Amino acid sequence: MITGVWKGKINKQKTELKIIQNGDSLIGCSYYYESIDHYRRYSIKGYFDPVTNEAVWWDDRLIEEKSGQLLSPIPGKIPLLSRADFNCPGGNKMMLDGKAVKKENDAEIKGDVHLDKSNNPPMFDDEWDFIIDNYITGANDPYIIDSVSKFAEPWPINKETTASENPLTKIESPRESKSVTKTVEPVKTPTIEEKFVSRKKILTREIPVTGDSIELRFYDNAEIDGDSISLFLNNQLIFQHIRLLGTAYIIKLAVSELKESNELIMVAENLGSIPPNTSYMVAIVDDKRYEARLESTEGSSAMVRFVKK
Repeated sequence: MITGVWKGKINKQKTELKIIQNGDSLIGCSYYYESIDHYRRYSIKGYFDPVTNEAVWWDDRLIEEKSGQLLSPIPGKIPLLSRADFNCPGGNKMMLDGKAVKKENDAEIKGDVHLDKSNNPPMFDDEWDFIIDNYITGANDPYIIDSVSKFAEPWPINKETTASENPLTKIESPRESKSVTKTVEPVKTPTIEEKFVSRKKILTREIPVTGDSIELRFYDNAEIDGDSISLFLNNQLIFQHIRLLGTAYIIKLAVSELKESNELIMVAENLGSIPPNTSYMVAIVDDKRYEARLESTEGSSAMVRFVKK
């Protein structure tokens, strides 16, 4: 996934980029830095083209700048627009390589983009870390992303805001001499049990059961985009955090432990980067093959009924 923390250089400047994919759009922030206390931070906006595998983003608004003890100028003085190919050469390595241009003049190329996706903790902590850490287990919900983005709306950098203060949490009121603190309430993600109870169950297929066991194989039904599901059998959670991939996730059920009629519910833990959450299920029952396309959204879950014959 393109969602995550990216580290490297843009226009020869050390950069830490936090990208969150929300549908076809990209949101997050960019840090141009020399050290942990010598940097500029921008909010970013952009989009991802799945046809060309190209990510496009730009420095939208300056949120924060901080000058440490270094005598050098603070990086990131000129807002940039970057275009980069999203490359996955293998071995869990992901890269963004391309060009950066001046945001206000896209004909003026400023430099190269070379970023690698990082599995290490970010250098800079901010509100987007929660989304990135929990993206595949529910935090890719557009409502949650929009809620966090509201907290990330930049305060204007002005004379009342000193370089040592974080404009996201503290500004000087023009009417009062005291500081005004912005309190951010944590966003509560519903549990998988709450999602199971609240969502409508839609019967997708009924499958007759014979023999000793049922083998179920789950695949991502479309482009592999980070879909994650949980399975409930007869109202009981039996498997969770199943990542849907191009290869099968296989489970087996003993027929002797099943009732005469059994309901298997697929609940989406997230919607992937391309909603809705879709799974291709293959059931092998007594050497017979049954197929079903299961679709789960924020309002509904897919159900398959297994009936003993």
